[in-house]
Amino acid sequence: MSAKHTGDLRTLRGVGPAIAERLARLGVERPLDLLFLLPQRYEDRTRVAPLGSLRPGQRVVVEGHIAVADVAFRRRRSLLVRLTDKTGQLTLRFFHFSRAQQANLAAGARLRCYGEVRPGPLGYEMVHPEYRVLAADQLAALDDRLTAVYPTVEGLAQFRLRDLTTQALDRVLPTLADELPAENLAPLHMPALADALRYVHRPPAGADLHLLSAGMHPCQRRLALEELLAQHLSLRQIRERARKDAAVPLAAAGERARRLRQQFQDSLGFELTSGQCSALADIDADLACARPMMRLVQGDVGCGKTVVAAAGALLAIAGGHQVAIMAPTELLAEQHRDNFFRWFEPLGVSVAWLSGSLRQKARSATYAAIESGTAQLIVGTHALFQEGLRYRSLALVIVDEQHRFGVHQRLKLMDKGTSSDAAGRDLKPHQLVMTATPIPRTLAMTLYADLDSSVIRELPPGRQPVTTVALPDRRRPEVVERVQEACRTGARVYWVCPLIEESEYLESEAAEPTAAALAEALPDVRVGLIHGRLTSADKEQVMKAFAKGEVQLLVATTVIEVGVDVPAATLMIIENAERLGLSQLHQLRGRVGR
Repeated sequence: MSAKHTGDLRTLRGVGPAIAERLARLGVERPLDLLFLLPQRYEDRTRVAPLGSLRPGQRVVVEGHIAVADVAFRRRRSLLVRLTDKTGQLTLRFFHFSRAQQANLAAGARLRCYGEVRPGPLGYEMVHPEYRVLAADQLAALDDRLTAVYPTVEGLAQFRLRDLTTQALDRVLPTLADELPAENLAPLHMPALADALRYVHRPPAGADLHLLSAGMHPCQRRLALEELLAQHLSLRQIRERARKDAAVPLAAAGERARRLRQQFQDSLGFELTSGQCSALADIDADLACARPMMRLVQGDVGCGKTVVAAAGALLAIAGGHQVAIMAPTELLAEQHRDNFFRWFEPLGVSVAWLSGSLRQKARSATYAAIESGTAQLIVGTHALFQEGLRYRSLALVIVDEQHRFGVHQRLKLMDKGTSSDAAGRDLKPHQLVMTATPIPRTLAMTLYADLDSSVIRELPPGRQPVTTVALPDRRRPEVVERVQEACRTGARVYWVCPLIEESEYLESEAAEPTAAALAEALPDVRVGLIHGRLTSADKEQVMKAFAKGEVQLLVATTVIEVGVDVPAATLMIIENAERLGLSQLHQLRGRVGR
C-alpha cells in the first residue's frame, strides 16, 4: 500500500493534533480512511427553487428581495424577514441575531438562502437558514455538485470535512488499487472503485438524489460490495488461522460421555427431532477433532437448539473440562441458568452463574470456583470474558443469539480458554454459536464465513403455528377486546412497545403510559410492566409472576425479545412494528405458541 495511504493525517492541510484527535473518534486515522467516511445524506444547492413552488420538508436554495424585516415580541423574541420573488414569498425566522445581522437584513436587500421549509403562523418559513447578502446586480455562481453531509463530532465542521475529503480524493485516490477486475464488475453494472468513491463524495448536479438517499445508487452498491467482500475475506482469514490452532478432542464414544448423554436424553421426556439429531451429529464430529470447532446452529425459535447445545456440552464435562454459555441479556442468561441447573444437577454437574449484577462476595466465590474447576458449566453474560477471570480448563464456548455479539467479543471469550497441552502447544476451546434469526444460505456464507453451519428445520411436535396479522390503529378497540377474551380463557398476552416512556422526538407508543391505559381499560385483567431500566431482580419477579399467571397481560419493551419461555402465552400485540427490524420481529413472534 502506498505511503500516502498509511501516512500521518497531519500531512493534510489544516490537520493538527486537535483535528486529528476528533477525526480518530470517527475512525479516521489515515488519509485513506477519509475516502471511506461516506456521506450520510446530501444537499442540493445546485439550483434556485422559486418561492411559489416550495413544499414543507424540502431543503432548498431560494433567492429573493427582502420586502420587510421586523422584530416580533410574541412568545419569543425573533427577527422576521419576509423574502419575495416573482412567484411567492417566504418568512425567514431568527431567534438569535445581532444588531449587525439586523442591519444587513434590511428591506430591499437581496438574499440567497439555504434551509428547510416548514409551515409557520405566517405561511411557509425557514428557521435560521444559511444565507448570504448579494449585490443588486451580482451573478453569484451556484454549486456544480451536490453537497455531501458527513457524520461528525463536536468541533469538526462540515466545511473542514469536505476540504479534507477533497485533499484525499486528489492525493490518495489516484494511487488506490482496485482489487476487483473490470470484467467481474461489468455484469453487475457497477463502476470501478475510484469512480464510485469520487461520485459518492462529489455527486454531479442532476444526480438522482432519491436514489442516493436510499443508498441504492450503483456507486453506493459498489462500495457495499467492497465492504461485504472485505468482511468475508477477513472472516475467512480468521477461519484459516483457526484451522492451524489445536484443541482438546472430545469424543462421544467414552463411557462417561455416553452415560451422561443417555441420562440427559432420558430425562427430557421426548425424542429429539431428526433436525436436532443431525445438528448433534455435526457437533460430535467437530468436537472429536484436534482443532477447534467453529459451528453455527441456526433454527427457528423453539426448535430445540439449547437442548442440542446441552448434549454437546456434556462431552466436554465428561472429559473433565469446563463449558461457558454466553447470552446477550441477563434475562436470557437467567433462563439458561435455570434450564441447565434443572437438566444437569441430577447428573452431578456443577452449574455456576456469572453476570454484571452479582455482588462482590458472590462474584469472588464464583471466580474461585471457575479457577479451581469445581464450576463445570458457567452461564453468564459479557462478564464471562472480564479481566481477572481465569478458567481452569475451558474446552467449549457456547454463544446464544450470536447476532447480538461481535466477532471480537466471541474471540475474547475464546482467548479466555487458551491452555497448554503436555507438548506445550496452545489449546483453543471449541466454539458453538446459535441463532434463531432466519439467514439465507448465501448471506450466511458471507456474514459467517468463519463458521460451519447446521440448520434445524422442523419444530418439535405440539408447537402451534403462529398467525401474523397487521391492523390499522383505528381497530385498537377490537384488539383490546380480543386481549380481554384471551385473558378470560386463562391465556397470557404480551403487549410490546418500542419505547419505555413518551418521547418528544419519536412518534411511537411507550410502555409506561400504555400499561396505565390498559389497566384502566381492562380493570378485570392483571397488567404487568417490564423494560430494560428495571433491576435484574425486578425483571425476574415480573417474569415469574407472568409465568405463574399472577400477571395476565405483560406490557413490555423488546427486552423480552430473547429468552422468555411462557407456554401459556398465545397472543402478542406489537405497537409501531415498522420501528423494529425483521430479526427483532421474528424473535418476538417466537415468544408465543411455545
